[in-house]
Amino acid sequence: MIDRLEKEVDMLERHLLVLKMVINNEPIGIVKMSNETGYPHHKVRYSLRVLEEESLIEPSSQGAITTETTAAFVGDLDEKVGEIIDKLEDMKVGESAELEPEL
Repeated sequence: MIDRLEKEVDMLERHLLVLKMVINNEPIGIVKMSNETGYPHHKVRYSLRVLEEESLIEPSSQGAITTETTAAFVGDLDEKVGEIIDKLEDMKVGESAELEPEL
């Protein structure tokens, strides 16, 4: 279960890094993103597809560009991440439960 969560967080981190690169360098293509991040082309392509499905970016002839919904998403992102972090903090078991071995 922890491994799946870690993989999901890593993938989300990659998606957000790709989005940040599009925001800061638009238009930008897969090859440049792959070279700058070290992610293989197929992983960058997948992140771009996910971001496009969420209407956060769109393709252009010169590379990926942001959409009219990107700014609002970015504006809400920090708050949402903070809420998720709070939930994860509340989920810690070792700090809130006394674990005693059964005899």
